[in-house]
Amino acid sequence: MIPKTSNVFNFFSEYFQILLGIVLASIGLKAFLLPNGFMDGGVTGIALLINKLININISILLIVFSIPFLIIGYFTVSKRIILKSIISIIGLALFIHFENFEIITEDKFLISIFGGLFLGAGIGIAIRNGAVLDGSEILGIFINDRFGISIGKVILVFNIILFSITAFVISKEIAMYSILTYIVTAKVTDLVIEGFEDFIGVTIVSTHYEKIKVAIINELGAGMTIYKGQKGFGSKGKTEDFDIIHTIINRIDIKKMYRIVTSIDKEAFIVEFDVNNVKGGVLRRYLAKKSKKLDKNLTKNNLF
Repeated sequence: MIPKTSNVFNFFSEYFQILLGIVLASIGLKAFLLPNGFMDGGVTGIALLINKLININISILLIVFSIPFLIIGYFTVSKRIILKSIISIIGLALFIHFENFEIITEDKFLISIFGGLFLGAGIGIAIRNGAVLDGSEILGIFINDRFGISIGKVILVFNIILFSITAFVISKEIAMYSILTYIVTAKVTDLVIEGFEDFIGVTIVSTHYEKIKVAIINELGAGMTIYKGQKGFGSKGKTEDFDIIHTIINRIDIKKMYRIVTSIDKEAFIVEFDVNNVKGGVLRRYLAKKSKKLDKNLTKNNLF
Protein backbone atom coordinates (compact mmCIF):
# COMPACT_ATOMS: atom_id res chain seq x y z
CA MET A 1 0.00 0.00 0.00
CA ILE A 2 1.35 3.44 -0.97
CA PRO A 3 1.84 5.74 2.07
CA LYS A 4 -0.35 8.82 2.23
CA THR A 5 2.72 11.06 2.43
CA SER A 6 3.85 9.67 -0.92
CA ASN A 7 0.44 10.42 -2.48
CA VAL A 8 0.52 13.97 -1.13
CA PHE A 9 4.05 14.49 -2.45
CA ASN A 10 3.07 13.17 -5.90
CA PHE A 11 -0.01 15.40 -5.94
CA PHE A 12 1.93 18.58 -5.19
CA SER A 13 4.80 17.51 -7.47
CA GLU A 14 2.41 17.04 -10.42
CA TYR A 15 0.70 20.39 -9.99
CA PHE A 16 3.99 22.20 -9.38
CA GLN A 17 5.33 20.83 -12.65
CA ILE A 18 2.11 21.74 -14.45
CA LEU A 19 2.53 25.28 -13.08
CA LEU A 20 6.10 25.30 -14.40
CA GLY A 21 4.79 24.19 -17.80
CA ILE A 22 2.24 26.99 -17.79
CA VAL A 23 4.92 29.57 -16.98
CA LEU A 24 7.23 28.33 -19.75
CA ALA A 25 4.43 28.23 -22.33
CA SER A 26 3.28 31.75 -21.40
CA ILE A 27 6.85 33.04 -21.74
CA GLY A 28 7.01 31.56 -25.23
CA LEU A 29 3.76 33.26 -26.15
CA LYS A 30 4.11 36.64 -24.45
CA ALA A 31 7.86 37.22 -24.80
CA PHE A 32 8.26 35.94 -28.36
CA LEU A 33 5.23 34.99 -30.44
CA LEU A 34 2.45 37.42 -29.54
CA PRO A 35 4.41 40.72 -29.69
CA ASN A 36 5.73 39.77 -33.14
CA GLY A 37 2.53 38.46 -34.69
CA PHE A 38 3.77 34.85 -34.90
CA MET A 39 1.58 31.80 -34.44
CA ASP A 40 1.73 28.20 -33.38
CA GLY A 41 -0.32 25.17 -34.28
CA GLY A 42 -3.35 23.73 -32.56
CA VAL A 43 -5.88 25.63 -30.46
CA THR A 44 -3.20 28.17 -29.53
CA GLY A 45 -2.72 28.88 -33.23
CA ILE A 46 -6.46 29.37 -33.77
CA ALA A 47 -6.60 31.81 -30.85
CA LEU A 48 -3.59 33.72 -32.17
CA LEU A 49 -5.08 33.87 -35.68
CA ILE A 50 -8.44 35.20 -34.46
CA ASN A 51 -6.64 37.66 -32.17
CA LYS A 52 -4.71 38.91 -35.19
CA LEU A 53 -7.91 39.43 -37.20
CA ILE A 54 -10.38 40.68 -34.59
CA ASN A 55 -8.13 41.83 -31.71
CA ILE A 56 -10.06 39.98 -28.99
CA ASN A 57 -8.19 39.23 -25.76
CA ILE A 58 -6.04 36.16 -26.40
CA SER A 59 -6.76 34.75 -22.93
CA ILE A 60 -10.50 34.70 -23.60
CA LEU A 61 -9.96 33.10 -27.00
CA LEU A 62 -7.80 30.33 -25.54
CA ILE A 63 -10.51 29.35 -23.08
CA VAL A 64 -13.39 29.65 -25.57
CA PHE A 65 -11.72 27.59 -28.31
CA SER A 66 -10.58 24.96 -25.81
CA ILE A 67 -14.14 24.25 -24.60
CA PRO A 68 -15.22 22.09 -27.62
CA PHE A 69 -12.06 19.99 -27.35
CA LEU A 70 -12.53 19.53 -23.60
CA ILE A 71 -16.10 18.37 -24.23
CA ILE A 72 -14.79 15.84 -26.76
CA GLY A 73 -12.16 14.79 -24.21
CA TYR A 74 -14.85 14.19 -21.60
CA PHE A 75 -16.02 11.20 -23.67
CA THR A 76 -12.53 10.07 -24.67
CA VAL A 77 -9.96 10.41 -21.87
CA SER A 78 -10.15 10.14 -18.09
CA LYS A 79 -12.00 12.73 -16.02
CA ARG A 80 -8.81 13.40 -14.08
CA ILE A 81 -7.01 14.46 -17.26
CA ILE A 82 -9.91 16.73 -18.20
CA LEU A 83 -9.89 18.35 -14.74
CA LYS A 84 -6.15 18.95 -14.90
CA SER A 85 -6.46 20.29 -18.43
CA ILE A 86 -9.19 22.74 -17.45
CA ILE A 87 -7.03 24.03 -14.60
CA SER A 88 -3.99 24.22 -16.91
CA ILE A 89 -5.76 26.07 -19.73
CA ILE A 90 -7.32 28.59 -17.32
CA GLY A 91 -3.91 29.01 -15.65
CA LEU A 92 -2.24 29.63 -19.01
CA ALA A 93 -4.91 32.17 -19.96
CA LEU A 94 -4.42 34.02 -16.66
CA PHE A 95 -0.63 34.06 -16.99
CA ILE A 96 -0.85 35.39 -20.53
CA HIS A 97 -3.29 38.08 -19.43
CA PHE A 98 -1.25 39.35 -16.47
CA GLU A 99 2.33 38.78 -17.67
CA ASN A 100 4.07 41.73 -19.26
CA PHE A 101 7.42 40.81 -20.83
CA GLU A 102 9.63 43.11 -22.78
CA ILE A 103 10.32 42.10 -26.39
CA ILE A 104 13.56 40.12 -26.18
CA THR A 105 14.42 40.11 -29.89
CA GLU A 106 13.02 41.25 -33.23
CA ASP A 107 14.93 38.64 -35.23
CA LYS A 108 12.22 36.50 -36.82
CA PHE A 109 14.32 33.35 -36.87
CA LEU A 110 15.16 33.64 -33.16
CA ILE A 111 11.52 34.37 -32.36
CA SER A 112 10.46 31.15 -34.12
CA ILE A 113 13.14 29.03 -32.44
CA PHE A 114 12.93 30.32 -28.87
CA GLY A 115 9.19 30.87 -28.93
CA GLY A 116 8.74 27.27 -30.02
CA LEU A 117 11.31 26.08 -27.48
CA PHE A 118 9.57 27.66 -24.48
CA LEU A 119 6.10 26.71 -25.71
CA GLY A 120 7.12 23.12 -26.46
CA ALA A 121 8.82 22.72 -23.08
CA GLY A 122 5.70 23.99 -21.32
CA ILE A 123 3.33 21.73 -23.28
CA GLY A 124 5.62 18.72 -22.77
CA ILE A 125 5.90 19.19 -19.00
CA ALA A 126 2.11 19.55 -18.72
CA ILE A 127 1.49 16.38 -20.77
CA ARG A 128 4.00 14.41 -18.69
CA ASN A 129 1.92 15.28 -15.65
CA GLY A 130 -1.45 14.37 -17.12
CA ALA A 131 -2.68 17.70 -18.51
CA VAL A 132 -2.89 19.35 -21.91
CA LEU A 133 -2.43 23.02 -22.75
CA ASP A 134 -3.68 22.57 -26.30
CA GLY A 135 -6.93 20.79 -27.19
CA SER A 136 -5.72 19.52 -30.56
CA GLU A 137 -4.10 16.56 -28.77
CA ILE A 138 -7.51 15.62 -27.39
CA LEU A 139 -9.01 15.85 -30.89
CA GLY A 140 -6.28 13.51 -32.12
CA ILE A 141 -7.06 11.00 -29.36
CA PHE A 142 -10.79 11.19 -30.12
CA ILE A 143 -10.41 10.60 -33.89
CA ASN A 144 -7.89 7.84 -33.29
CA ASP A 145 -10.33 6.15 -30.93
CA ARG A 146 -13.25 6.44 -33.39
CA PHE A 147 -11.62 5.93 -36.78
CA GLY A 148 -8.17 4.46 -36.09
CA ILE A 149 -6.31 7.39 -37.68
CA SER A 150 -3.04 8.10 -35.89
CA ILE A 151 -2.93 11.06 -33.49
CA GLY A 152 0.09 12.50 -35.28
CA LYS A 153 -1.70 12.52 -38.65
CA VAL A 154 -4.78 14.20 -37.17
CA ILE A 155 -2.72 17.00 -35.61
CA LEU A 156 -0.68 17.36 -38.82
CA VAL A 157 -3.80 17.77 -41.00
CA PHE A 158 -5.30 20.15 -38.43
CA ASN A 159 -2.23 22.37 -38.58
CA ILE A 160 -1.85 22.20 -42.37
CA ILE A 161 -5.35 23.67 -42.63
CA LEU A 162 -4.54 26.29 -39.99
CA PHE A 163 -1.29 27.41 -41.63
CA SER A 164 -2.91 27.46 -45.07
CA ILE A 165 -5.55 29.85 -43.75
CA THR A 166 -2.79 31.93 -42.15
CA ALA A 167 -0.93 32.19 -45.47
CA PHE A 168 -4.10 33.25 -47.27
CA VAL A 169 -5.48 35.67 -44.65
CA ILE A 170 -2.34 37.21 -43.11
CA SER A 171 0.85 36.56 -45.09
CA LYS A 172 2.90 33.73 -46.52
CA GLU A 173 5.97 34.84 -44.57
CA ILE A 174 4.15 34.71 -41.22
CA ALA A 175 2.77 31.30 -42.17
CA MET A 176 6.25 29.96 -42.97
CA TYR A 177 7.77 31.28 -39.75
CA SER A 178 4.78 29.88 -37.85
CA ILE A 179 5.41 26.46 -39.41
CA LEU A 180 9.00 26.68 -38.15
CA THR A 181 7.69 27.59 -34.69
CA TYR A 182 5.31 24.62 -34.79
CA ILE A 183 8.10 22.21 -35.80
CA VAL A 184 10.32 23.41 -32.94
CA THR A 185 7.39 23.22 -30.51
CA ALA A 186 6.52 19.67 -31.59
CA LYS A 187 10.11 18.43 -31.37
CA VAL A 188 10.73 20.00 -27.96
CA THR A 189 7.41 18.62 -26.70
CA ASP A 190 8.42 15.11 -27.80
CA LEU A 191 11.85 15.55 -26.22
CA VAL A 192 10.37 16.60 -22.88
CA ILE A 193 7.80 13.80 -22.89
CA GLU A 194 10.15 11.01 -23.98
CA GLY A 195 13.30 12.32 -22.28
CA PHE A 196 16.76 13.08 -23.53
CA GLU A 197 17.78 9.44 -23.63
CA ASP A 198 17.27 7.85 -27.03
CA PHE A 199 16.85 4.13 -26.49
CA ILE A 200 17.00 1.32 -28.98
CA GLY A 201 16.22 -2.34 -28.42
CA VAL A 202 18.40 -5.07 -29.90
CA THR A 203 17.79 -8.81 -30.28
CA ILE A 204 20.86 -10.93 -31.10
CA VAL A 205 20.78 -14.53 -32.31
CA SER A 206 24.16 -16.25 -32.46
CA THR A 207 25.75 -19.60 -31.65
CA HIS A 208 28.52 -17.61 -29.94
CA TYR A 209 26.07 -16.19 -27.45
CA GLU A 210 28.27 -16.78 -24.38
CA LYS A 211 31.12 -14.60 -25.70
CA ILE A 212 28.67 -11.93 -26.92
CA LYS A 213 26.94 -11.75 -23.53
CA VAL A 214 30.19 -11.22 -21.69
CA ALA A 215 31.44 -8.68 -24.27
CA ILE A 216 28.25 -6.58 -24.11
CA ILE A 217 28.35 -6.48 -20.32
CA ASN A 218 32.08 -5.67 -20.11
CA GLU A 219 32.38 -3.22 -23.01
CA LEU A 220 28.93 -1.58 -23.03
CA GLY A 221 27.89 -2.11 -19.43
CA ALA A 222 24.35 -2.96 -20.54
CA GLY A 223 22.00 -5.44 -18.92
CA MET A 224 20.05 -7.99 -20.90
CA THR A 225 17.30 -10.57 -20.86
CA ILE A 226 18.14 -14.07 -22.10
CA TYR A 227 15.64 -16.29 -23.91
CA LYS A 228 16.14 -19.97 -24.60
CA GLY A 229 16.04 -20.69 -28.33
CA GLN A 230 16.45 -23.55 -30.79
CA LYS A 231 17.86 -23.34 -34.29
CA GLY A 232 17.27 -25.76 -37.20
CA PHE A 233 19.83 -26.55 -39.88
CA GLY A 234 19.07 -27.71 -43.43
CA SER A 235 16.86 -30.52 -44.67
CA LYS A 236 18.06 -32.98 -42.03
CA GLY A 237 16.25 -31.05 -39.35
CA LYS A 238 19.28 -30.81 -37.12
CA THR A 239 18.63 -28.55 -34.16
CA GLU A 240 20.82 -26.78 -31.64
CA ASP A 241 19.91 -25.09 -28.37
CA PHE A 242 21.28 -21.61 -27.71
CA ASP A 243 20.48 -18.33 -25.94
CA ILE A 244 18.75 -15.37 -27.61
CA ILE A 245 20.04 -12.05 -26.28
CA HIS A 246 17.65 -9.16 -25.79
CA THR A 247 19.12 -5.85 -24.62
CA ILE A 248 18.36 -2.12 -24.62
CA ILE A 249 21.08 0.49 -25.12
CA ASN A 250 21.43 4.17 -25.82
CA ARG A 251 21.33 4.84 -29.57
CA ILE A 252 24.77 6.47 -29.51
CA ASP A 253 26.26 3.05 -28.68
CA ILE A 254 24.62 1.12 -31.50
CA LYS A 255 27.70 1.22 -33.78
CA LYS A 256 29.90 0.03 -30.95
CA MET A 257 27.46 -2.80 -30.23
CA TYR A 258 27.63 -3.91 -33.88
CA ARG A 259 31.44 -3.89 -33.76
CA ILE A 260 31.41 -6.01 -30.61
CA VAL A 261 29.03 -8.60 -32.07
CA THR A 262 30.60 -8.83 -35.54
CA SER A 263 34.07 -9.18 -34.05
CA ILE A 264 32.82 -12.36 -32.37
CA ASP A 265 30.35 -13.64 -34.98
CA LYS A 266 30.05 -12.07 -38.44
CA GLU A 267 27.01 -14.26 -39.15
CA ALA A 268 25.04 -13.13 -36.07
CA PHE A 269 21.40 -12.25 -36.69
CA ILE A 270 20.63 -8.79 -35.23
CA VAL A 271 17.24 -7.04 -35.02
CA GLU A 272 16.82 -3.40 -33.95
CA PHE A 273 13.60 -1.80 -32.72
CA ASP A 274 12.65 1.58 -31.26
CA VAL A 275 11.96 1.89 -27.54
CA ASN A 276 9.78 4.75 -26.28
CA ASN A 277 10.39 4.44 -22.57
CA VAL A 278 12.41 2.35 -20.13
CA LYS A 279 12.18 2.22 -16.37
CA GLY A 280 14.38 0.65 -13.72
CA GLY A 281 16.85 -2.20 -13.83
CA VAL A 282 20.45 -2.50 -14.94
CA LEU A 283 19.77 -0.15 -17.86
CA ARG A 284 19.54 2.85 -15.55
CA ARG A 285 22.82 1.92 -13.91
CA TYR A 286 24.31 1.58 -17.37
CA LEU A 287 23.27 5.12 -18.31
CA ALA A 288 24.31 6.67 -15.00
CA LYS A 289 27.53 4.77 -14.33
CA LYS A 290 28.57 3.54 -17.71
CA SER A 291 32.26 3.62 -16.92
CA LYS A 292 31.88 0.98 -14.21
CA LYS A 293 31.99 -2.67 -15.14
CA LEU A 294 28.97 -4.77 -14.23
CA ASP A 295 29.21 -8.16 -12.64
CA LYS A 296 30.13 -10.85 -15.16
CA ASN A 297 27.68 -13.30 -13.62
CA LEU A 298 24.54 -13.48 -15.75
CA THR A 299 21.12 -14.42 -14.46
CA LYS A 300 19.52 -16.60 -17.11
CA ASN A 301 15.95 -15.36 -16.91
CA ASN A 302 15.95 -11.63 -16.30
CA LEU A 303 18.94 -9.29 -16.17
CA PHE A 304 17.20 -5.90 -16.46
